[in-house]
Amino acid sequence: MNQNLSSYWIFYTVANAGNISKAAKELYISQPAISKSIQKLEESLNCKLFLRSSRGVLLTEEGFLLYDHVREAFESLSEGEEKLKRSIELGVGHLQIGVSTTLCKYLLLPYLKEFIHQNPHVNISIKCQSTYETLKLLDENKIDIGLIGKTENLKGISFYPLETIEDIFVANNEYLDNLKARGINRDLILENSTLMLLDKNNITRQYIDDYFQENHITVADSIDVSNMDLLIDFAKIGVGCACVIKNFVETELADGTLLEIPLPIDIPKREVGFAFKEHIMPTKTLASFIDFCQNYKPEEA
Repeated sequence: MNQNLSSYWIFYTVANAGNISKAAKELYISQPAISKSIQKLEESLNCKLFLRSSRGVLLTEEGFLLYDHVREAFESLSEGEEKLKRSIELGVGHLQIGVSTTLCKYLLLPYLKEFIHQNPHVNISIKCQSTYETLKLLDENKIDIGLIGKTENLKGISFYPLETIEDIFVANNEYLDNLKARGINRDLILENSTLMLLDKNNITRQYIDDYFQENHITVADSIDVSNMDLLIDFAKIGVGCACVIKNFVETELADGTLLEIPLPIDIPKREVGFAFKEHIMPTKTLASFIDFCQNYKPEEA
């Protein structure tokens, strides 16, 4: 574009007014200034844009061609300004969250429910995948924030803890009775059970594998499962002993559907929270969401 925006705005205003004098009043500039701007634009484009007469000005064929495009451009700008104004007034924004299926269901949903209630015009996108995939998306700036289990070496990542979680092993009463009938001591249940674990791409699985290694626990038989809900369901029907997050089976433990298996050494508790990139100015929507999560307590709702 060889001319600045003001030249096209003057051209657009004159074309709409059909009169340089009238356009001068609308633009609050002198008629000679308008004439000079139009002349400069015509010279730059190497064509006549207006036919002048005592009654005003008319667009030439070339002028009509240019006018159609200029009109679309300025209408688009006006539409953009109106959308921006409406966005600011309504609090419209976009938030992209990365989270595992398990954390999404058991931790994120209560926060989202209230945040959406308070901010109904925010568009939210959720990408469900493992913690490691979430951290990769954060690094690639493909999401704004991730809900993850805290890992070591969160370089360049700010972490805000939401909750402390505890990994435990559970089974139904019938399965444990069968183990007891086979003479298996309660301290050796893990070594003699079918253990149901999340697949090896999951951070929880790697955390449990480290626990096994550090405590010299040998797993004889195991089943890899894709998500926590399936682990819980399989444990309920007596497939084996499932490694689950205690916070997410409190109801089943309370009513006796599942029983917690005593461990010789408890699995250390760990933190779950929101992760977002350091040294990057958060969007208004992201800053609002972070502030909300820091102050909102679902259990108090």
